[in-house]
Amino acid sequence: MFSIDTLVRDNIRNMVPYSSARDEFKGEAKIFLDANENSLGSSSSPPYNRYPDPLQDELKHALSQIKGIPSEHIFFGNGSDECIDLLYRAFCRPGKDNVIICPPTYGMYEVCARINDIAVRRAQLRGDFQLDLQQIEKLIDENTKIIWICSPNNPTGNAMARRDIEIVLNNFEGLVVIDEAYVNFSKHKSFTLELGEYPNLIILQTLSKAWGLAGLRLGMAFASKEIILLYNKIKPPYNISEASQQMGLEALKNINYVNEMTREIVELREQLLSRLKRIQVVLEVFPSETNFLLVKFADPLTVYSSLLTKGIVVRDRSNFVLCERCLRVTVGTASQNNELITALSQIST
Repeated sequence: MFSIDTLVRDNIRNMVPYSSARDEFKGEAKIFLDANENSLGSSSSPPYNRYPDPLQDELKHALSQIKGIPSEHIFFGNGSDECIDLLYRAFCRPGKDNVIICPPTYGMYEVCARINDIAVRRAQLRGDFQLDLQQIEKLIDENTKIIWICSPNNPTGNAMARRDIEIVLNNFEGLVVIDEAYVNFSKHKSFTLELGEYPNLIILQTLSKAWGLAGLRLGMAFASKEIILLYNKIKPPYNISEASQQMGLEALKNINYVNEMTREIVELREQLLSRLKRIQVVLEVFPSETNFLLVKFADPLTVYSSLLTKGIVVRDRSNFVLCERCLRVTVGTASQNNELITALSQIST
């Protein structure tokens, strides 16, 4: 039987969290002299001399209306990376516990583990980029706290089979984190619909991709109330700036525009995939449910360097397991994709 209390670190369970000025007083007042802010104003316009809401209540309420998820199940992080790091701090004992990742996958799962002195076990994806359930099962022991699943996966671009994820959720007594940073570009449904069924489920999403707000650093975690309370207990007091909160609120009003952008990116992705397959130096283009394509070349480093001379930057993933000779290409605008195709067409085999 899953119990959050048995997973959380003792020091986190017993700690008294920091209480900020904005935690201790909420409401309307005429004069604020409690937080050592600059009472004369700010050097910016609009002014930002006041600390932001530490729990981002307005932002969560707006997102709640879009997602159909109550605010108490939502956490905002300074990018998804903060959501990742805080899970290690809350649940994983340094030097004792371990987590499982499924490479090739997003690199910050391992980076944050190393920073927190947590052992990383690798259940490499199968040749079709799907989960190897037998390998995952072999790697689990009594100190395994988290299994990280990126779906759709970065850098391979595919979504993991829903049935496989459900098998992990139903049989693992620790936390299962599904990173859905690219879910808006996928035909698969989000696992946020299953939050009530799995108390050990945490879903990560972001406003960086489909919403186009990478510069604001607004990552999201969806989980049980108990897990969200732990997030709030250990996060920095003001982890989301006032500017990010206000701009995020404005962006959340434009969901129709986001849906239009998402549809256009998916169309551009399929067009780019088809055109790349006809390029002589391209060996393979893998199917994608993201806003990027994983492309295999005979000589990826030559291609990478050649594109740089044309001012085009792609991502070299050729040193990743199962991604040998591959470059990761973000879907650009129609004109940017045309330039990419032209540049690739000019590279000799």
